Amino acid sequence: MRAGTSPSRRSSTRRASTRRSSTTRGGIAALGASVALLLGACAGGLDPAATGLGGADVDEPAATSQPAPAGTAPAASGTALAALETLPVKGRAPKTGYSRDQFGPAWADVDHNGCDTRNDILARDLRRTVTDPDTHDCIVLSGVLADPYTGRTIDFRRGQTTSTAVQIDHVVALSDAWQKGAQQLDGDVRRRLANDPLNLLAADGPTNAGKGDGDAATWLPPSKAFRCQYVARQVAVKQAYALWVTQAEHDAVEKVLARCPEEPLPSGGQAPRVDASGDGTASDDAGTDDAGTDDAVEDRAPFANCTEARAAGAAPVHRGDPGYSSKLDRDGDGVGCQ
Repeated sequence: MRAGTSPSRRSSTRRASTRRSSTTRGGIAALGASVALLLGACAGGLDPAATGLGGADVDEPAATSQPAPAGTAPAASGTALAALETLPVKGRAPKTGYSRDQFGPAWADVDHNGCDTRNDILARDLRRTVTDPDTHDCIVLSGVLADPYTGRTIDFRRGQTTSTAVQIDHVVALSDAWQKGAQQLDGDVRRRLANDPLNLLAADGPTNAGKGDGDAATWLPPSKAFRCQYVARQVAVKQAYALWVTQAEHDAVEKVLARCPEEPLPSGGQAPRVDASGDGTASDDAGTDDAGTDDAVEDRAPFANCTEARAAGAAPVHRGDPGYSSKLDRDGDGVGCQ
């Protein structure tokens, strides 16, 4: 026993030391339990507040608002962007077996209104049209086109050297359609596709010639203001006829529609919305060299008789149209094989 230290003081000192050790062990245990609960909350999705560890006693990272990644928001119903996501994405099939004849005679009168499809579209898309009264006002002799592809204003006059200034474009080119599902369609369905007003636009001849049979991955209208409408029509046609898109085409269309996510999906053959401000008038001989294009104006010899014309799906044949001749028009009213 150390001198100067009473037994009672040594006992008190031992009790205090014991209490400090107990407190330290209790604090460590409590801290371990807290850590375990927090780890459980992170791993199991528990609410930290339910553990009693929330609030000022727990240092939590401040909440931050991160913008959603581009392209993750669902497209609005009824838009071209929403419809795009319903199209199958596949590789391009071989072009083997393709010919324009696989889609029926050019510009057949599929709606049986007495006028061929080309003149129906000219009448729809041109302004200030003049028609031939001897053809029941079917044949468009002249008019003004606010060209959707270039933004130019084109004076159209029917004639051997002037008609091709305005061509009727298949928005989804027929050979492109053939390689993306159309070869599996019934012949009558392909004929409707080739003459569907939804898939047809009057356009500047040379520009249409430059498009050829390209899809959105390889060709878009020079007028950027029209690109949203253009790809929206392509999506609508491909959805309507169960056609697919390639990955490159899908991505190109998506990139255009990202700038106009509310662009509606066209549902009919309405005329395009075009700014008619224009920047000039096309020359009369524009677009005369259109060989090799998917939608070139077709010339043909006159039908030998009405039986041949009907077999080709071209009857009735109007004056000035491919295959017409006066011998098919016995009453001289400008319409043969009625």
